[in-house]
Amino acid sequence: MTKAQVVEAIDAAEEYQLEPPRPLVRQTEPAEPFPVDALGDIMGNAARGIQDRTQAPMAICAQSILGAGTLAVQGHANVELPTGQARPISSFFLSVAATGERKSACDKEALWPIKKRESALREVFAIDQETWRNDFEAWETQRRQILGDKKKFPNQANKKAALDDLGPAPIQPLTPMLTATEPTFEGLAKLYTVGHPSLGVFSAEGGQFIGGHGMSPENKLRTATALSTLWDGETINRVRAGDGAVTLLGRRLSMHLMVQPEVASMMLTDRLLADQGLLSRVLVTAPAPTSGTRLWRDPKPESMDAIKRYSARLLDIMETPLPLAEGKRNELEPRRLPLSPEARKGWIAFTDHIEGLMASGGYMEPIRGLANKLAEHAARLAAVIALVDDLATPNISAAHIDAGIQLTEHYAAEALRLFASGRTDPNLILAQKTLDWLHLKWGESFISSVELYQSGPNPIRDAKTAKMVIGILEEHGWLVPVDGGCEINGERRRKAWRVVK
Repeated sequence: MTKAQVVEAIDAAEEYQLEPPRPLVRQTEPAEPFPVDALGDIMGNAARGIQDRTQAPMAICAQSILGAGTLAVQGHANVELPTGQARPISSFFLSVAATGERKSACDKEALWPIKKRESALREVFAIDQETWRNDFEAWETQRRQILGDKKKFPNQANKKAALDDLGPAPIQPLTPMLTATEPTFEGLAKLYTVGHPSLGVFSAEGGQFIGGHGMSPENKLRTATALSTLWDGETINRVRAGDGAVTLLGRRLSMHLMVQPEVASMMLTDRLLADQGLLSRVLVTAPAPTSGTRLWRDPKPESMDAIKRYSARLLDIMETPLPLAEGKRNELEPRRLPLSPEARKGWIAFTDHIEGLMASGGYMEPIRGLANKLAEHAARLAAVIALVDDLATPNISAAHIDAGIQLTEHYAAEALRLFASGRTDPNLILAQKTLDWLHLKWGESFISSVELYQSGPNPIRDAKTAKMVIGILEEHGWLVPVDGGCEINGERRRKAWRVVK
């Protein structure tokens, strides 16, 4: 059949087509506005200031601020729950936004005090490292003399007494790193051994971590388990042939990854990560894009003032010595931060409320894993807000626990939109991207798998992927198979499909 005959036949057949193409993904409600007021005076105004300067989605600005604030205070206290348990106040945040939503600009503003502190630590480290090297070389030279001088130290007892007098080797200064972008678990463990006990994983290109070595198929379970262990505040035990046995207590980790929707889908639909429990420890937000609405305007003067105030506050916290276990230089011993009597009542009421929603057929049954931890998430977030407000606060107030609950309810609503809607299915997202390409960029009425993987969206670069995507689009009625094939761009294709506009 010629192309004209194919079009005529299909047009005739479409008169009998009763069912129009179906949407590839379930229609979901737009994201609720991020409850920025719940962040408090310092962090809330800073988030508004960053949003005013960057015009990025407010949720991205707020997540950046909240992630940095968590890193700043997580080593100073554990939240004491009404159950009597003392839990870390670390959190793992995931922000989902497409390219061009100014994720990097938000992170740069929010992490400035963290980077400033790292810069100061590097300057001190450069001086201390030189002093240590000289001390170590002198110590090592003296040790070799003791071991090699048989005349002055003729027997084992003499040598031991001299070595005892010499003392242990000088200790190398702590590695001046507080953040990393794509660490493996092994890399984190080594950094915790020689570096500071409170660290953060932050990346405006979170795909580097999600698609990196640590999350490869052979390492994914180990990395997920390690991250969950750090979130829980448990002891890290490692036994390796080269490194020996390592036991790490009193370490804390916060995380904020910014990712594109396709990358987020890889993580949020991963059954292994869900079953292992990591996803229930991650707080996700996926706001509507602001691209196309960001007409030029000068930022308000008060926006910079709010960011400066926040930066000064966080830098002051970062410069406050961490509470360390006696005799240890990088093992935390945080104080307990209890809930006030009023906050305790509010937390218990929220816990009971969530429990009822998790019942079979309940509102939160689709996200039961996360829902089981919502009360703890609320307490952790409340503690962060309280400590940023006042690092010496004796307890968490009712206002702070209410703020933590507001934030947690936002994350629960986002989880219901993203986890339970099927919108994060990576194959459906790729099919949607392909459909957009077919409608907006492909100028022909027909397509074959060859044209699709040669000219289509970047993720489709092989026949297998093209076949899978075509199958989804055909199933949903967006591609109609052409009996006998047809000619496309001067090439005869045995299998071809008509694009339904």
